Amino acid sequence: MLVTPSRLPRPVLAAAIGTAGQAARALGLTTGPVHAELRVATRGGQPVPAMLELAARCIGGLCSRALRFPGGTSLEELVLASALGQPAPAIGDDPARPSGVFMLPVPHPGVLRAVRGQDRAAAVPGITGLTITIPVGQPVRPLPDGDRYLGFIFAEAGTRHDVENALTAARDQLRVLIE
Repeated sequence: MLVTPSRLPRPVLAAAIGTAGQAARALGLTTGPVHAELRVATRGGQPVPAMLELAARCIGGLCSRALRFPGGTSLEELVLASALGQPAPAIGDDPARPSGVFMLPVPHPGVLRAVRGQDRAAAVPGITGLTITIPVGQPVRPLPDGDRYLGFIFAEAGTRHDVENALTAARDQLRVLIE
């Protein structure tokens, strides 16, 4: 699940951004998108971000649909504008509405036969989209052996907590049949 804004306290988030920035500079990445994944561990009672992955790329799959930028600009439009030397739109004082995506894992290997309950999941308040990306009849494998998610659920709400609740409630409506 990816939800924005982050639930991390500002100092922890700042430390995570700093750690990712140091890693990017160490790899010579100074412009363009970076995809960074970190884990926040605790050492001596203090949160310490640790790099898991960093690459010169955007967020993968359909996840960027959960991100909100000024003027309705997409992440891909921002990346292209940056590559073309165009300025990014002004952020303004109003924070973006909380939003998120739940990447649906493949629960076990086999052949996907059905994903039931999609109408009920899509009807959960706050849900803005549901996409199953693996066609019925296709073989599936869970990560890390597999290479894709079953699909994606998207939500927007007044608070990050409400986004998380909507995504979880929608996921709970789905019944995945794999033989």
